[in-house]
Amino acid sequence: MGALMRIHAYAPTRIDLAGGTLDIWPLYLFHPGAVTVNAAITRYAHCVVQPIRNRRITLISRDSNTREEFSSLAALAARRRFQLPLLAELARYFAPHRGFRMTTWSEVPAGAGLGGSSALAVAICAALARLRQGSGGQSRLRRDWIAVSRDIEARVLGVPTGEQDHYPAVYGGVGAVHLDPGRTWREPLRVDLRELESRLLLVYTGQPRRSGINNWQVLKRTLDGDPRLRRNFVEIAATAAAMRVALASRQWSRVARLLDREWQTRRRNAPAIATPFIDRLVALARRHGAAGKVCGAGGGGCVVFICAPARRGALAQVLANAGATLLPFKLARRGVRVERLR
Repeated sequence: MGALMRIHAYAPTRIDLAGGTLDIWPLYLFHPGAVTVNAAITRYAHCVVQPIRNRRITLISRDSNTREEFSSLAALAARRRFQLPLLAELARYFAPHRGFRMTTWSEVPAGAGLGGSSALAVAICAALARLRQGSGGQSRLRRDWIAVSRDIEARVLGVPTGEQDHYPAVYGGVGAVHLDPGRTWREPLRVDLRELESRLLLVYTGQPRRSGINNWQVLKRTLDGDPRLRRNFVEIAATAAAMRVALASRQWSRVARLLDREWQTRRRNAPAIATPFIDRLVALARRHGAAGKVCGAGGGGCVVFICAPARRGALAQVLANAGATLLPFKLARRGVRVERLR
């Protein structure tokens, strides 16, 4: 790497439009043809890796103002508990051949429901893969980062995790993640991104959520045979399949109706997904001809809305007046990117 240039990787987060939670194994196996539909947004998770001339490893999270140091990779590998477990576990997996300093931060609030931890995991994978490659190590395909980051996240959280969040982080754009036996894969949807952008609003409620816990509870009850949850997931799967078609065919009124249907079904799945504040925001949106749903597992975090472009400005003002924090964004045309910094 010559002058020991820094490596900067950044990956987009996402808004999920339909079919969330279906991407957790083995839930999607009960619904042949299951898909999840999401869109990458220009709110990024960042990782900067600075190679150094000794074996020391330093991990820094700007978001939590946390720093963790190890005398070597062997010292990190021998540790069983970490202050920054996602960073440490990915460092242990990629096992760079030299010392480095890793610094991470995110452009989304903690617990936003925008797949921030998955995007961060992908960004870390990209940076460490480039570090290994630059040090003579074997390169890996981007597609591999989806499974690696998914499984490391599950190890860190201690509960099963899905993989829909990793696809927009790797590829960008708007896509349908197909969840087939033995294989998951992403279909890029041919959507006019500017037209979709003009109809979307994203707000933060100020209340973080815990997606791993919420999803695990729903998954466990479904596997235990709860008939109500199983019926709801049949409807969620059907809604996601219809959303894929509606987006690709630019049926914007139908997209809004499907977003509302997804939200109503999810509220029946787990009433804790909503809060009084979230219900108030969605009710305000309906009065302005818009539809909204919580991003991710809910119970807080962000809410996405879709409305006619002519009403977007007025709706944004109403939501802000109600106490929501607007999060400006564009749809990300590209997935994770890697640059070298001087």
